[in-house]
Amino acid sequence: MSRAARRIVCVGSRFAPDDRAGPLVCDALRSAPLPGGVEVIDGGLGGLDLLRFVAGAERVVFVDAVRGFAPGKRVLLLSAAEASRGALPAYGHDGGLAYLLRALPNVLERPLPEVLVVGIEGEPDAESVARAAALSLSVATRGARRRASGQKREARGKAAR
Repeated sequence: MSRAARRIVCVGSRFAPDDRAGPLVCDALRSAPLPGGVEVIDGGLGGLDLLRFVAGAERVVFVDAVRGFAPGKRVLLLSAAEASRGALPAYGHDGGLAYLLRALPNVLERPLPEVLVVGIEGEPDAESVARAAALSLSVATRGARRRASGQKREARGKAAR
């Protein structure tokens, strides 16, 4: 994997309705042509095994179900710091993406890639999946600097698995 790679890592479980946002977005992204240099990865419930997709990347966008960031069904763009605020202090089976994001600076070599999270709050539907797919692709190709000022939200919850 090259340093210039931009990756969209979709995490979650297809078999849990409240945790299938990532796999559904992965399916949507894979059904359309992708720009060169962008990889879409089905991260499933990979946990710390997902570190290998972050190492050596230029930019990584995780897509996951989130809870406690905004009421109702909303598509959110969060920094790694915002998304990891709810992480448990020690790893456990429920550590999920928040723990992985919190661990990144301690386990990866510098320079770290730009890492962002596209989250779907609430059970995903066709509209939220399409919006999350479009946002994750835009952020993967252009970065976070193009973020609208209203999109940045202060994290008040924790990332789901």
